[in-house]
Formats: sequence, structure tokens, C-alpha cells
Amino acid sequence: MRYLGIDYGEKRIGVALSDENGRMAFPHGVIANLGLTKTIKKIMKICRDNNVGKIIIGRSLNYQGESNPIMEEIEKFKRELEEKVGLPVDYENETLTTVEAGRALKGERARPPIQSQRKPTEKYFKMRRKIDASAAALILKAYLERAKK
Repeated sequence: MRYLGIDYGEKRIGVALSDENGRMAFPHGVIANLGLTKTIKKIMKICRDNNVGKIIIGRSLNYQGESNPIMEEIEKFKRELEEKVGLPVDYENETLTTVEAGRALKGERARPPIQSQRKPTEKYFKMRRKIDASAAALILKAYLERAKK
């Protein structure tokens, strides 16, 4: 069975897919969050095209293990996904996955970043998309590793 991993964000939603055996997770892409209806249609298409059997969404918790404010949106998104897509949807803790994905793609910084007054470049936006998809893959990887046990 193939799994779909989701890193939900207010602007972008990172998406990852597992291999057909459900052992490894790979970044798939990013969907612009343009509202529930449009976003769920895109996810339905990904699920159909890739024979997905289960969806995993990142649970946004703070360092004390309490829900972050975005969890209300994520819970609503999860309910709609289950209803419209018709697949089981589980949570996996997403704490620090975006930070970890960013470090893997950009590497460690030798010094703190300097605050810039310049507008973000296209390179910056491409990197953000890669980070969101990679964070979804990390969420999915954690779920798959936990499910093996």
C-alpha cells in the first residue's frame, strides 16, 4: 500500500509519497492552499494517480505537547479529507520537521543570517517549496518507521 504524507500550512501544503511497499518516503511536491475545496480536489487526484491507501497529516504541537493554533484548521482539513477522499487519515507529530528539512537542503549556517531589506527572490520561493515537500516526507517517514514496530 502506498501512503501520502501532508505538511499542512496556511499558504502551502507539502506532499510526499511512499514507495509501493510503504517503506520509504519521498518528497512529491507542493500544493498552494487555496481553500478546502480546491486543495482537496488536488489531493484526490494525487491519491487516484498514485494508488494511495492511507493519508498521514502532520500534527502541529508546541514543545509542551499542546496543540498549536493551526491545529483547528488541520483538524477541519482532516475531517474533510476523510469525508471527500474516502481514505483513512492519521496524524504524526511534525515538530521541527520544517527546520530539519531546511537544514538538509541548505546545510548548516556558520553564522546567524543577516536581516535583509530586499524582497525574496525566485530562488527563495523554490527553496521554500522544496522544504515543504521534504518536511512532508519526514512526517511520512516517521509514521512509516513507527508503524513497522
